[in-house]
Amino acid sequence: MSKATLKGKDILKTKEYGNRLRGGTQLRATRIASLATYVPPRLLKNEDIEKIVNTSNEWILKRTGIQQRHVVDPGVATSDLAREASVLAIEQAGLKPDDIGFIVVATTTPDMLFPSTACLVQDKIGASNAWGFDLGAACSGFTYALTTGAHMVASGAHDHALVIGADVMSSIIDYQDRATCVLFGDGAGAAVISPAVKDDEGLIDFSHEVDGSGGPALCMPAGGSLKPASHETVDERMHYVHQDGPTVFKFAVRKMEEICRRILDANKLDAGDIDLFVSHQANRRIILNTAERLGLPSQKVVINIEQYGNTTAATIPLALGDCVRSGRLKKGDCVLLVSVGAGFTVGAILLRWAY
Repeated sequence: MSKATLKGKDILKTKEYGNRLRGGTQLRATRIASLATYVPPRLLKNEDIEKIVNTSNEWILKRTGIQQRHVVDPGVATSDLAREASVLAIEQAGLKPDDIGFIVVATTTPDMLFPSTACLVQDKIGASNAWGFDLGAACSGFTYALTTGAHMVASGAHDHALVIGADVMSSIIDYQDRATCVLFGDGAGAAVISPAVKDDEGLIDFSHEVDGSGGPALCMPAGGSLKPASHETVDERMHYVHQDGPTVFKFAVRKMEEICRRILDANKLDAGDIDLFVSHQANRRIILNTAERLGLPSQKVVINIEQYGNTTAATIPLALGDCVRSGRLKKGDCVLLVSVGAGFTVGAILLRWAY
């Protein structure tokens, strides 16, 4: 069978095609060996937000699909959530912390500007043989980090990488701004990436891009080198998330459809070949619009935003984790991940679920 005639699920079973996807270079196939999630126990429900700003449960549900979100108690940091998820993921993979060679933490809310949250997590979990760094891609953080971790393992540099998406968004949300305070929650997800056991399992392909012209549409204006913290920046509430909602919505729907089609076309697949569609959980309407444009039926679309809100880099692992626990995601399923985040960042990953 030639590459040109391969179609659908058959294309995902060929070692020859897998080598071509890797640009002809002999790299190891990689898989998600385990995945674990963690959310803080405290809930912030729509009814609670009604008491803070001028909004309503009905409005929030209609516009976003969110019913509640988890938020940390004072003094709980991103590294704390990441630690909880990481320890579970390493245990589920049958490994010890010392087996991890590389850690990448996707986060918009690092514990501090430096050291990196990856350094703090490395110490908290006792991964004495690991190095790593933080990755800033906002809501696309997990897809970017998953690609990064997979390539560390594929190259042979490390046998096991720890990929984390974690955010404490409540620390940078203005609870006087009803347009943004209803959207975000806190959470973490961690995945161990290891060499694939079989040629027809694991990560198949990825596609990423950025459009820096969209930066002003979703940002935290102050706190960096351009506008360091000052009385003025604090008084003007510039250390919180600022968002141009309509611009972000339109870009997200357009680019998620575009990048999904790109990765499907590159692998000679269509919507019928996808078993599960897992989008970044920013807004129910964005997810449904994208799925409709791709021709994906509702039973293949994962939406859990009602329980968590937008946890930024944690949304995709939280969605995957819920599907594993409910039995909706099974070994051998073909999964399409997609995300859009501040920057703008865009990412998609095609994979065969391996456990």
